[in-house]
Amino acid sequence: MSAASKPLPLVGIPACIRPLGHHPFHIAGDKYIRAVSDGAGALPMVIPALGGSLDPEELVARLDGLLVTGSPSNVEPARYGGPASVAGTLHDPERDATTLPLIRAAIAAAVPVLAICRGIQELNVALGGTLHQRVQELPGRLDHRADDSRPVEEQYAKVHPVRLTPGGVLAGILDDGAGNGAGTGEIRVNSIHAQAIDRLADGLSIEAVAPDGIIEAVSVTGAAAFALAVQWHPEWRFRECPDSTALFRAFGAACANRARRAERPRA
Repeated sequence: MSAASKPLPLVGIPACIRPLGHHPFHIAGDKYIRAVSDGAGALPMVIPALGGSLDPEELVARLDGLLVTGSPSNVEPARYGGPASVAGTLHDPERDATTLPLIRAAIAAAVPVLAICRGIQELNVALGGTLHQRVQELPGRLDHRADDSRPVEEQYAKVHPVRLTPGGVLAGILDDGAGNGAGTGEIRVNSIHAQAIDRLADGLSIEAVAPDGIIEAVSVTGAAAFALAVQWHPEWRFRECPDSTALFRAFGAACANRARRAERPRA
């Protein structure tokens, strides 16, 4: 088989469960799928939220990367010993039961991981950290939510800066990719979340912080492969943002590198 005909790297995208009509569906947002396909140059595969019915080690052995997406739902507080959620909070226990062990298995197997919004929260919980459930109610913190009544373009507009950790993994990616943050130590991001990292899990390093101190990006310390998470949404119109383009290009390169190293069983 020639290099040109080799299959694309296979990137798993865990699904959320949502009711459509009278039945639950396993779904993943189009923007994430296209960011993997067009931004990372990989083949996206939606992973159903089957929880304990999946063997995470067997699954990651078939993958070249894992993208953990954002979602309107919150990680259930029982997963990190937090207080009960306020009434009306959307949860997705099947997704929690799927993503948390899958994240741990991917890191252990050196499968590249990129986690976004809910994904950074899941990464922190998977490795033993805790979450703030309603950042907007904490003294001195910004309201990081978007206004759902506004047009989607306004909801995803860049609204605040984040300070990059000097010499960090993310700063290096943006420097190498000539993103807007290259050499400046700061980028602007969108903000569409209420949950955020409270106690940082052991084994995670801070890569970016918002002006109010909220952790906005982390990496897995000493990871054997790409393992990075951000609180904002780089997948939104990623082609229009050099920082987002650089991030998905770096993730795709890591996935391609894994695909080149060994033949793995395919579904």
